[in-house]
Amino acid sequence: MLTQVNYEVKGQLAKLLATEDLIIENRKVSTASFDTERRVLTLPMWEKASGVVYDLLVGHEVGHALYTPADNWTYDYPDVPMSYVNVLEDVRIEKFMKQRYPGLSKTFYNGYSQLADQDFFELSENDIEEMGLADRINIHYKIGSFENVNFNDDEKYFVDKAFKTETFKDVLNLAQELYTYIKEKQEQEEQLTKLDDLEFSMGGDTSGSGMGIPFQPSDEKTDSEMEGDVEDGEKSDSKGGDGSPDASDMKHDEVVEELERLSDPIGGVHGGVSEAVTDKTFQDNLENLNKQETNSFYVPDYVELPTLNLESLVAKNKQVHDYLDEYWVRSQKNFDENSSSKIDIFETVDNDYRLFRRSAQKEVNYLVKEFECRKSADAYARATVAKTGVLDCTKLHTYKFNEDLFKKITVLPDGKNHGLIFVLDWSGSMSTVLMDTIKQLFNLIWFCKKVQIPFQVFAFTNEWNRYSNLDNQSIEDYYRSSYHLPFNHHTIKDGQLIVENTFSMMEFLSSDVKKKDLEHHMLNIWRTASVLDSRGRWNNNYYYQAPHGLSLSGTPLNEALVSLNYLIPQFKNRTGVQKIQCITLTDGEAHPISFSKEFTDRDGHKYMGSRSTHSGAVFIRDDNGKTHNCGNNYHEFTSALIHQLRGKFTDVNFIGIRVLDNRESSSFIRRYCDWDQDRVAGLQQQWRKTKSVMIEDGGGYNAYFALSSSALNSDDSFEVKEDATKSQIKAAFKKSLSAKKMNKKVLGQFMQYIA
Repeated sequence: MLTQVNYEVKGQLAKLLATEDLIIENRKVSTASFDTERRVLTLPMWEKASGVVYDLLVGHEVGHALYTPADNWTYDYPDVPMSYVNVLEDVRIEKFMKQRYPGLSKTFYNGYSQLADQDFFELSENDIEEMGLADRINIHYKIGSFENVNFNDDEKYFVDKAFKTETFKDVLNLAQELYTYIKEKQEQEEQLTKLDDLEFSMGGDTSGSGMGIPFQPSDEKTDSEMEGDVEDGEKSDSKGGDGSPDASDMKHDEVVEELERLSDPIGGVHGGVSEAVTDKTFQDNLENLNKQETNSFYVPDYVELPTLNLESLVAKNKQVHDYLDEYWVRSQKNFDENSSSKIDIFETVDNDYRLFRRSAQKEVNYLVKEFECRKSADAYARATVAKTGVLDCTKLHTYKFNEDLFKKITVLPDGKNHGLIFVLDWSGSMSTVLMDTIKQLFNLIWFCKKVQIPFQVFAFTNEWNRYSNLDNQSIEDYYRSSYHLPFNHHTIKDGQLIVENTFSMMEFLSSDVKKKDLEHHMLNIWRTASVLDSRGRWNNNYYYQAPHGLSLSGTPLNEALVSLNYLIPQFKNRTGVQKIQCITLTDGEAHPISFSKEFTDRDGHKYMGSRSTHSGAVFIRDDNGKTHNCGNNYHEFTSALIHQLRGKFTDVNFIGIRVLDNRESSSFIRRYCDWDQDRVAGLQQQWRKTKSVMIEDGGGYNAYFALSSSALNSDDSFEVKEDATKSQIKAAFKKSLSAKKMNKKVLGQFMQYIA
């Protein structure tokens, strides 16, 4: 039973064989094709082919892509049948592929062996000896190891020369020569037919021709008389119009000999001048490999990234905070107008922010220390020692036994300057851990400021474009209003991912602003997160609500990853950094994303629709031609997007930080460890001890960190009541140590990637 072919793997095989970044497409097409300009090799989906046959066909088609030019040769060789060229070119390109990759010889042998067993060339219905020369050459070079093919001395010339062709021009010339030879032989056979008819009219013995009619001479002549007749014939030089000897001028034995010589199979019943039948049979049966019933839903689709308009997609830093400032002023005004109490509605939340900022300095200082230590250790690990050419006077007394009297210097390599991009999940499911995540983010921001690392913080959402311009309306008008959405973020094109116009990347924080402005912006985000940190509802402990434009939304993480293809180069160009750490902070998986696809209705009219990426047969294709399987599950598509980013930006580390409930830890670890039981067991044990894990290459990230939401929420300060017992003091102390242990371990691993 045939197993399902992994088209992505076979595509990678084709690219490796070609030793170039070919664009490989597996489609429901009858034959393979190669676009020389775009360097796109389209391979049929040979569903019925076994793995080894599929490899054979891939190697064969890559050979054509590498060595067969796209020139239109028919103008220079108008009479040469296409099948002749195909047969001879197959010999040449398969020879080159075997020479280039010796391991393919076994693949070709085993593949053709299976095809021979399957009677792929339909030899059971046709006698090889009756086939034309072009067909027998084709059989000889493809399955000659399994079928005995005979050639006469004249034919061996073409067999040998076919293997010696080096260029496509050689192939064309040989095809022309082969065509001329076969045509002449066929004309000779036609002339032989005329001779046979003449023999009938002469009543000659045609037993040698196999006709079974006895020879009956009309006149009795002696041998000398017959010889005289022949001599007279020679003198008259009587021949047919085409230069062939006339039967009336030939002896009986000579006629028989000529008949036997010309009776060798040239075209046979299948092998005329016009085509090589086995070539057509081969192509037809290749098409039959595609005729397995397959749900069209699983036919591979190759999708590309859209060209995004960042002006409509990104809500800039100033835009976001001007909006928040206006909203806070309006909120205070509304409270004052509707309440007799004259209080600052933001006093409590602002004090909380200032308290956290002071308490966080220990952790920030630890980050700075860890970063500097790791950076120095890495630099000295790569240090080199060089001689200076200056004498070391302290070694002069050793000149009799020491040749090294020169001072040395330790050379430290220049480190790369770093930059950080944060991508924050602003979805509804984040409500229970939003403040904990914001605290971790702020610690990293203060760390960046201390070590002077440029940074940029984005939050992805589906709410900004919908509601940011509706906050000056009443709640009734708000719910009655239609969405005021911008133009599409990109042009809708067939085969491109769709980024909905509701999606936005809100630029929360940036290192480009002044220190005073940055603190103000962080306070704005703190205020917003504080009232949203209540399971998706506004926190009623405060006298204000979050603005509609910054409400928690769905989880457009996938759209955010697509946008990084354009935000990363923009950040690099603006800051001039050499190494970027791109950090995603989220609590869950992304919602689906679709791609545009052109369909045809029953009337033959084309229209643009969309299709999900979760079919298991959708591949993201990058600018460099690399493809990434989107998979069947929601998290696999996200992983594919991250792999695409890593392939495109090799100087960027992509780090995921996932905030988990304890009940989610097991499924998370199993999923992103590819169900490796030994690895899963080790990480689960680590989670129980530290409430954190780090998975290398998990989910496509260079490193995927998981942090317990409950552990992040816990206060690591050592506090007990005045009348606490010894056991209570001990428990409180252990709790504070545990929290510190967790933080230090995770932060240490994190700094390993940053430094």
